[in-house]
Amino acid sequence: MNELLARKMNPKTLGDVVGQKHLIGKNKVLSNLVKNGKIFSMILYGPPGVGKTSIATAMVNDLGCRYRFLNATINNKKDFDAVVEEAKMLDGLVLIMDEIHRLNKDKQDLLLPQLESGLITLIGMTTSNPFHSINPAIRSRCQLYELKPLSVEDIVEALNRAISSDALPKIKIDKESIDYIANISGSDLRYAYNLLEVAYYSTNDKKIDMEILKKINNKPAYFSDRDGDGHYDLLSAFQKSIRGSDVDASLHYLGRLIEFGDLDSIYRRMSVICYEDIGLANPNMGPRVMAAISASELVGLPEARIPLGEIVIELALSPKSNTAITAIDKALEDIENGNIGPIPDVIKINTTTYKYPHDFPGSFVVQQYMPDNLLDRHYYIPKEAGYEINLKQVYDKIERLKKRK
Repeated sequence: MNELLARKMNPKTLGDVVGQKHLIGKNKVLSNLVKNGKIFSMILYGPPGVGKTSIATAMVNDLGCRYRFLNATINNKKDFDAVVEEAKMLDGLVLIMDEIHRLNKDKQDLLLPQLESGLITLIGMTTSNPFHSINPAIRSRCQLYELKPLSVEDIVEALNRAISSDALPKIKIDKESIDYIANISGSDLRYAYNLLEVAYYSTNDKKIDMEILKKINNKPAYFSDRDGDGHYDLLSAFQKSIRGSDVDASLHYLGRLIEFGDLDSIYRRMSVICYEDIGLANPNMGPRVMAAISASELVGLPEARIPLGEIVIELALSPKSNTAITAIDKALEDIENGNIGPIPDVIKINTTTYKYPHDFPGSFVVQQYMPDNLLDRHYYIPKEAGYEINLKQVYDKIERLKKRK
């Protein structure tokens, strides 16, 4: 089979890598390592198609290192054993490992002593956050470098290199089409290369235009992996935009989740937002969100976008309060730390001194409910926001009555 364009365009040296200017370039850390002829175990993490493999292979090429490439998912323990034996024979080896977050315990146990001794230098690559997904023993032996999403300008630069090379002979493509590929690639250079190559071989005259490109693919390749950090980053952006009352950003991220078809995550996250971020400032949002979810389930996509869009606008523009989550978390913190104390006798089951609040004016009477050691503890601190203003008035009145006793 013919080699794919993405493979043909792999950088041979670190200087050929597109983007990642925070790591590569004059006086940048990875460039300085190569300049000084030294390499350490490291983990490169970031979205797909931003240059993790390119940087790893370029570094070992620049340094003239002997290396092997393994995938933590595909390669078995025998493959890892073979790399260790080869490293012993060569007195050292660089192991470039993809999907390092999927490294199982047997392979970890095999590699750890070799990393410790320096026999193997590891360059791990992953789309997952290494602080969450990679074994701490492996992580502590590696430097961590985050790769950023490529800009549209980075993608355009790389596409122009491919067009100017001999990889796609006699190709004809205008600037509008190059910009279109770069814009829909979602910072994934591999995706951009693949789309360019498919378009090239989809024509009779090797001439690529917008009509050809839109027939092949007219949807963005934004990164949103259900099982990876990209998906959770998207949900985080959705919630934080609503929390920040930015209605346009909220709708943007809702649109991306809808395009991904992930209605269940939208439903769950909106339900959390009701009680975490809107809270007591607008307690009616809970039932309203449930009604919007029911309507969305009833009509399905694409019509579900209508009730979802409406409720997200309302969530974003609603008054906000986080007092409920803050209050319960403070209470739980006391309990987890053993700061509880005996229940006051007055509210135990077999008590004769309990005062029934409904027998008193306003259904309220001052008596002790908190354990003795927590009498001065306040978990709920009301805000003056929306409906919570009313709750604060009641709260303040009760506190004044307690102090009079």
